[in-house]
Amino acid sequence: MPNHPLKKATLAIHGRQQVDPSTGAVITPVYLSTTFKQSAPNQHQGYDYSRAGNPTRDAYENCIASLENGDQGFAFSSGLGGIATIIDLLPTGSHIILSDDLYGGSYRLFDKVRRKSAGIEIDSVDLNVENPKEALEKYKKPNTKMLWIETPSNPLLKLVDLEECTRWAKANKIISVCDNTFASPILQNPLDLGCDMVLHSATKYIGGHSDVVGGMVVTAKDSPYSEQLRFLQMSVGSVASPFDSMMAHRGAKTLAIRMRTHSESAIKIAEWLEQHPKIADVFYPGLTSHPQHALAKKQMPHGFGGMIAFTINGTPEDTKHFATSTKLFTLAESLGGVESLLEQPSTMTHASIPKTTRAALGITDQLIRLSVGIEHVDDLIADLDQALQF
Repeated sequence: MPNHPLKKATLAIHGRQQVDPSTGAVITPVYLSTTFKQSAPNQHQGYDYSRAGNPTRDAYENCIASLENGDQGFAFSSGLGGIATIIDLLPTGSHIILSDDLYGGSYRLFDKVRRKSAGIEIDSVDLNVENPKEALEKYKKPNTKMLWIETPSNPLLKLVDLEECTRWAKANKIISVCDNTFASPILQNPLDLGCDMVLHSATKYIGGHSDVVGGMVVTAKDSPYSEQLRFLQMSVGSVASPFDSMMAHRGAKTLAIRMRTHSESAIKIAEWLEQHPKIADVFYPGLTSHPQHALAKKQMPHGFGGMIAFTINGTPEDTKHFATSTKLFTLAESLGGVESLLEQPSTMTHASIPKTTRAALGITDQLIRLSVGIEHVDDLIADLDQALQF
């Protein structure tokens, strides 16, 4: 390896990885074996049982850990599997502060599942403010053990000042976690900004082709939580399979070039949407009109991603007409694939959030979320334009 720091595009292919030493294979083989020969009881070559460790999964975990400038990576069978295992780090009855605009599945897990199974308490807090420390102090309790941040947020693309929030968390001995799914490790590195852990739904940009479900957690360098998380990953068992690890790892190798195209197209589409008479509001951190554009440039110096949200200037029926009239944008949940997708969060990804909470956040029936793919941007704009003819 060169002795100078490698760029992200190079790390995605070479970071903490090596040619297979036994065969010389350039790409890590898919090791399907569930068990491994031991030369004597508890004496092996680093692997004994695939739930505890697998060479294919290790290569994938090492790749993403290098992209996030972290200590260790932990691959899970889904993003929610990763979240559930992170929560298992906490004692029963812990209090967790959540940023208020959150993926609906994450909110459902915290509110509907872990409240009951782990006795956790949660508070959703608007951290999209000038002084997030004041908001955090207001909600802090003696049993507050974790701060959960999603930035950019899903679906409203709100940003949270990671340095300010993690500084507060460290001062109060509170674990800070950032869901970095929308930005990917190419555009934002929360561990460099003070977070203890970063989470990805690897189903999205890391996999990048809408053909594998997975999750990834990376701990900060010299993290006191790496050993605990490895134990929990093995004990709870929500691990990524060898085949899914290979698929996500293969996708990650083109992550840098894909994120560049996603970002370049998304800013052009967002600027076009801002000028369209049928669009009321556009939410994209790359726009100079975004209230946190300066923070976006600071936290996401290499691009602003492929996610856009906007509200239709019309009725819910107009919104339904638009959502069902596109030809290239497919009406479907999920995001981050090479193909462009759109969805209506209020009835799809965020339907599990109470209606009053959605309304307070601004998740109305007129809100549309786009995942801009890597098709030619002119074709995507033409598709949106024809669907807005109502």
